[in-house]
Amino acid sequence: MSETPPRPGPVRRLYDWVLHWADTPYGVPALFLLALAESSFFPIPPDPLLIALCLGAATRSLRFAAIATSASVIGGVIGYGIGAGTWQIAERWFFQYVPGVSQAAFDQVQVFYDRWDFWAVFLAGFTFLPYKLVTISAGVFKISFPVFFLASVLSRGLRFFLLAALIFKFGKPIEAFIDRYFNLLAVAFGVLLVVGFLLIEFAV
Repeated sequence: MSETPPRPGPVRRLYDWVLHWADTPYGVPALFLLALAESSFFPIPPDPLLIALCLGAATRSLRFAAIATSASVIGGVIGYGIGAGTWQIAERWFFQYVPGVSQAAFDQVQVFYDRWDFWAVFLAGFTFLPYKLVTISAGVFKISFPVFFLASVLSRGLRFFLLAALIFKFGKPIEAFIDRYFNLLAVAFGVLLVVGFLLIEFAV
C-alpha cells in the first residue's frame, strides 16, 4: 500500500498559489498586485511569477519587467508611508515595552541609515534581502525620500529587467540556473558595487 505523500508546507502552498496565476488570464494583474504587496507585507517575491510569464510569452518579457518594477516601487512607497506613520504613533510604546528597543539602539541604526541610506535600499531591492523590511524601516528612520525612491527604482528595475532579459535571451534552459544561482550572483554584484563605491570615496 503506497503512502500518501506529505502535504506541502504553508510556504510552498503559497508559492504554488502565486505560480498558478501564470496559467490564467489574470497573470499580468496578479504580477502587478504581487509585486505591489511584496514590497510592504507579502512574503513571496514576484520573481517566480515574472519568470513563468516571461517563459510563456518571451516577446513580452520587458513589458512584464516594467510592470513588476512599477508595482514594486509603488509598494515600496506604501511601505515607506507605513513606517513613517506607524512609528509616529507607536514610538513611545516601543521604547517602553519592547525588549531591546532603546533610544540608544535606535540612534545607532539611525546613524547607519544616515550614512548608507542609498546602499541599504539598493541592496535590499536587488538581492534576496527582505525589501519590505527596508521600505518600512526607511520610513521609520526618515531616509530622504528622493534617495529612497531613486534606489528603489534602480534596484528593482535592475533585478526584474535582468531576469526578463535572461529569459528573453536564453528561454527555458536558463530557468534552472536562475533558480540556483541568481540570488548568489545578485549578492556578489551588490557587494562589488558597494566596494567600488567605498574605494572611490576613500581614494578621493
